[in-house]
Amino acid sequence: MNEMKKKKSTLIWQGIKRDKILYLLMLPGLLFFLIFKYIPMWGIIISFQDYSPYMGIMASHWVGFEHFTRFFANPDFLILFRNTMMISLLSLVFFFPIPIFLALLLSEVNNKVFKRIVQSIVYLPHFLSWVVVVGITFLLFSQSSGMINLALEYFGFAKIDFLSNVNLFWGMLTLQNIWKDTGWGTIIFLAAIAGIDPQQYEAARIDGANRLRQTWHITLPAIRSVIVVLFILRIGQIMDVGFEQVFLMMNGAVSEVADVFETYVYRIGIQGGQLSYSTAVGLFKSVVGLILVIAANRIAKRFGEEGIY
Repeated sequence: MNEMKKKKSTLIWQGIKRDKILYLLMLPGLLFFLIFKYIPMWGIIISFQDYSPYMGIMASHWVGFEHFTRFFANPDFLILFRNTMMISLLSLVFFFPIPIFLALLLSEVNNKVFKRIVQSIVYLPHFLSWVVVVGITFLLFSQSSGMINLALEYFGFAKIDFLSNVNLFWGMLTLQNIWKDTGWGTIIFLAAIAGIDPQQYEAARIDGANRLRQTWHITLPAIRSVIVVLFILRIGQIMDVGFEQVFLMMNGAVSEVADVFETYVYRIGIQGGQLSYSTAVGLFKSVVGLILVIAANRIAKRFGEEGIY
């Protein structure tokens, strides 16, 4: 038994020595997750304490699930949950399929120069900060001086209050996400499409299949596993709608539909100093995300997909 363990250990070290360059390339990513993801998990302990920065984690008074009980009993909980879920579901329904569709369209472009120009144009918004994106949104949709409302006024139509209308707020966030990240989201799908064997398309053309049939029967089935994996990961992020975007777009008129878990944690934890309570809210989000990932992965496996693990 000991000899088998020694042999296994020897093989592992030989593999590390052989592929040491690859492990060195992997090291920055591992350090990132270790420093910024795993080590901070120690801090979730304070969600079960009446944490005091002066006393520290080890000396703070233990209160158990008191903060969670308080949060679930808070009338704001249902509002926060509704807003977060609706913003995420709108993004999931309307934003998630668009990069797939755009990748399919780009894969059909034969002119390489035109294809690269289009890719560059649709990639660029991803590199803009949310401050810039929100600034552009205000320039376009402001009721007093926005370009769209000025155009509506010029043609004799009434101005529309895009930024302070509770019925339009969720749609505005979804449109921002689509404009900013659609191009970037096509990268993985284009890579998956590029890995499809061209002989499959040649055989389909010989059988008389047009481009639409080739896409439906070859391209989509070939990238289905990638779509499923990204969909599962997106399900896991359904409680994260993005603090910066919502915070910058929020104003007093739309606070009823704009307040989400991230903005609530900022207001209660950072501004209000209730560190243990806000940590409990963050832990609740993480647990819900974990449950959703596990459930989505199991459902995917029941339908014959590989899933993420």
